[in-house]
Amino acid sequence: MVFHDEMINIVCTKVKTLELKRTAMKQLIFTTVFILTLLTGLAQEKKAYQLFDKKGKKVNYGKLLKAAEKSQVVLFGEYHNNAIAHWLELELTKDLAAKKAVILGAEMLEADNQKQLDQYLRDEINQKQLDSTARLWPNYKTDYKPLVDFAKDNKLTFIATNIPRRFASIVSKKGFEGLDSLTAEEKSWIAPLPIAFDANLPGYVNMMKMMGDHASPNMPKAQAIKDATMAYFIQKNLKEDSVFIHYNGTYHSDNFEGIGWYLKNSLPNLRIITIATVEQKDLEKIMPEEYNKADYILVIDEDVTKTQ
Repeated sequence: MVFHDEMINIVCTKVKTLELKRTAMKQLIFTTVFILTLLTGLAQEKKAYQLFDKKGKKVNYGKLLKAAEKSQVVLFGEYHNNAIAHWLELELTKDLAAKKAVILGAEMLEADNQKQLDQYLRDEINQKQLDSTARLWPNYKTDYKPLVDFAKDNKLTFIATNIPRRFASIVSKKGFEGLDSLTAEEKSWIAPLPIAFDANLPGYVNMMKMMGDHASPNMPKAQAIKDATMAYFIQKNLKEDSVFIHYNGTYHSDNFEGIGWYLKNSLPNLRIITIATVEQKDLEKIMPEEYNKADYILVIDEDVTKTQ
């Protein structure tokens, strides 16, 4: 009987060992399949954008949002026809407005249309009337109206920061001196004269190089009057404990120049973060020449649908 019991115990032990091995094998197979599935999913994932810091390190959206909360001005540099940039502008605005008081402003609206913009925000005129009285960009409906309507729905201030284009055109032909003949009312729609100007800033120098033989000495001045005017209206509308979110072409704030340069000239201690937009095929890294283009660099897949 003792021998019989020992045999039973040995058999039971072997059976249990086999069962444990089978269980372990099943767990190993399951884990292997799970990992392979996960890796396959990651390989097939299609990202539309990736954020980097100025040193070229990947960062997540949450870090950008926290930095925006601590700032006084956010300069969101976009490509005017990039759908992802416009979407992220709206998302950042919504998320920031849920945490802080915000003021909105944009290059795409000109200072002499502020009255009409305010009337729309107060429901005194409708969209059709705004269309007929303000000089709206062709892609306003798809790309900027959502931002303006967010301000309207939440009773936020929205500032038309850009110089009227006809005055920028005067500068491109006659230089800053061409603005001297403007009326007092017209001068209220631009940065105060005389305009500070540093022709040696890399952004303005590169603009001249890009234009080559077609470059006019007044071309960077026309860019500068836009930068100075946008900076002026941002500064004029700053409020304590608020963040001014400004939407502008990325070239107006790249490399911490343009609008940011004028703001820092007037308010050296102003807390500004800049966002630059870059389009490229590879979202996993940026080239060294893109480093320090902005505090945050928004890299978007070059195949993203354009909006105009």
